[in-house]
Amino acid sequence: MSAQIYDPRACTLGEGPLWHPLRAQLFWFDILGKRLMSRSGDAQLEWHFDDYVSAAGWIDQQHLLIATTTGLIRFNLETGAKNSLIELEANNPITRSNDGRADAFGGFWIGTMGIDAEPEVGAIYRYYKGALRLLFPNITIPNAICFSPDGLTAYFTDTPKQIIWRQPLERKNGWPIGDPVPHIDLRSDNLNPDGAVIDTKGDLWCAQWGASRIARYDLDGRFVRAIRIPTSQASCPAFGGETQSQLFITSASADLASDQFAGRTYVVETGAKGQVEHKVLL
Repeated sequence: MSAQIYDPRACTLGEGPLWHPLRAQLFWFDILGKRLMSRSGDAQLEWHFDDYVSAAGWIDQQHLLIATTTGLIRFNLETGAKNSLIELEANNPITRSNDGRADAFGGFWIGTMGIDAEPEVGAIYRYYKGALRLLFPNITIPNAICFSPDGLTAYFTDTPKQIIWRQPLERKNGWPIGDPVPHIDLRSDNLNPDGAVIDTKGDLWCAQWGASRIARYDLDGRFVRAIRIPTSQASCPAFGGETQSQLFITSASADLASDQFAGRTYVVETGAKGQVEHKVLL
C-alpha cells in the first residue's frame, strides 16, 4: 500500500496534521516555514506567522489552539486574529514547540525541543482548563503524542531513544498516574518514531523518520503493516475524510534538495477508521 500526493506544496518541515471535524478540513504546519496550511476544495490556503508553529487542537468552528515558539494561542481562522492563552518556555531562547494533540478530557499535550535539537532541553506539557503543567522533562525530540480510544492511555516518544512509551491516565481529569512503560521498542530495527495517531481499534500508526513509511502496530505493540510514501522523511499522520478512513501524512524537505517528492502532504485510504480529534477545553 502506498500513499498519493494530497497537496504538492513542499514543506521544509511538515508537521501537526489535524482533521477539523466541524469544518471537515485538514490543517497542517510547515514548522520551519512558519506557516499553517490547508485546502478548501482546490484552493490552497496559508496563514503566515512570525514564530515557529507546530501543532493544533480545535476549539470551535472558527478557532484553533496553536502551539508557537513561545506559547499557546487562540487563532481565528476567519479573521487571522491571534490571542495569547499562556506562555510556553517563553524565556528559553533555544526551544520551540513540536508535536501535540488534544486528549479525551479536553487537555492539550504539547512537546518542546531545542531549535537545533539540543539533547534533553525539551519537555512534554499538558494544557488543561487554562493551566499548563510539566509532565515529562529532559526530552530531546518529543513525538508520537496520541491517545487510546477509551481515553485512559497516552503514548509518546523521545525520537532519538527509539521507544514509544505507554502512560496510564486517571479517569477523572486525565492526568498521568504512575510511570510510563515501553510499548514499542524500535531500537533493534534502528527506526526513528515521529508523529503517531491511534485508530478506533487501538492500533497505533507511526511515521518513521528516514524510513519512507507509516507503520501500523496492534494493541500489543506488534508490527502489522506499513504504508509507503515516496520520500524518506515522513513526519506525522492524521485520520480524516468523510468516513475518518483516510490517512493524511506530512513530510519534510529539509536536507533533501534533490528529492522532488520531499515535503509534500500525502493521503491514503486505509480501510481502518480513525478517532475524531477531541475538542480543546479552554
